[in-house]
Amino acid sequence: MSDKVLIHARFAPNGTVVEISERPSHLTPQDWFNFLSLHKSLDYQALAGGRGIFRLTPEDLEQMKAESANAA
Repeated sequence: MSDKVLIHARFAPNGTVVEISERPSHLTPQDWFNFLSLHKSLDYQALAGGRGIFRLTPEDLEQMKAESANAA
């Protein structure tokens, strides 16, 4: 079993993303969350307190970063 990278997201009371880890510099926090949600929604877990996490393999994370750069 390979290790997972945890990508933490924090939401404002209105549901917008205010912080998210591992974010490429060319994307806003909301855009990175939307991109990951579109491609890796099954790897997301909502948490209490306006937070959530994506659990990705390091390889998946690098692939998502590369794909987001190509989509920009």
